[in-house]
Amino acid sequence: MAVSAYVQAMQELFRANTRSREFPAHGAKVHSVAWSCCGRRLASGSFDKTASVFLLEKDRLVKENNYRGHGDSVDQLCWHPSNPDLFVTASGDKTIRIWDVRTTKCIATVNTKGENINICWSPDGQTIAVGNKDDVVTFIDAKTHRSKAEEQFKFEVNEISWNNDNNMFFLTNGNGCINILRQVPVAAGYPELKPIQSINAHPSNCICIKFDPMGKYFATGSADALVSLWDVDELVCVRCFSRLDWPVRTLSFSHDGKMLASASEDHFIDIAEVETGEKLWEVQCESPTFTVAWHPKRPLLAFACDDKDGKYDSSREAGTVKLFGLP
Repeated sequence: MAVSAYVQAMQELFRANTRSREFPAHGAKVHSVAWSCCGRRLASGSFDKTASVFLLEKDRLVKENNYRGHGDSVDQLCWHPSNPDLFVTASGDKTIRIWDVRTTKCIATVNTKGENINICWSPDGQTIAVGNKDDVVTFIDAKTHRSKAEEQFKFEVNEISWNNDNNMFFLTNGNGCINILRQVPVAAGYPELKPIQSINAHPSNCICIKFDPMGKYFATGSADALVSLWDVDELVCVRCFSRLDWPVRTLSFSHDGKMLASASEDHFIDIAEVETGEKLWEVQCESPTFTVAWHPKRPLLAFACDDKDGKYDSSREAGTVKLFGLP
């Protein structure tokens, strides 16, 4: 099969910039990395109860600030979909916090019912959804910082995400399913979420979900070590990626929707061409990878691993953020 011009161009780029660069970020392992919508900043959340924000310079990350306030591990974070100054953190301390990089202050602390493990911001910027260890998802008004609704699910909720059109809400669950809820407007207040479909996606725990920026596909990663790619409109699986051997923990689509990075406890990150499923590149890691995030405008991948392994230098401080694809 002929290799596409796109794959060739990307492989040449990665071959020229094959080394991952490390940047000290935290005093303990990094759980989550995410780029601001403009791509100028990268945020990381850590087991050390803090978030860090870096500025992306030409060939490096420069630490801008460390954000303190949470009383427990920062498990996930995300940026506002269109405002490059705001990001939100979810913590095991039963709160979420919204931060503004212009003032470096926490502009809101919202108390929630349980220990928070996942968070996402709706594409229209109006709602933040946060999921906790008790499988409750709380919907918070991003302007008033008040809880608008909460849903208790009868299954293990793993990752949550709106679709790009902002009218459906997706959850991955412990039974290997993708649950889809539609937002139904009600006369007063927040739209109700009506379950419309449950897709049996994997034979075991369905862990993560990501939508591609073009709105054509979404991908899920599972404990069966498979990544499945789904057509958004048809809700059918179009292909599977099977190069990992361990449960797939994290996924990210590139800015053009043409590459998909997936990672696990395998000591590499798989980069696949979305349309063919072919292996485009493999980013070598020394330990399991917790989180990956493609830059929103260029082929640059941020990620974080379980640095504690320290096979080469056990005294090396854990908590680094890594970039692959820097010149």
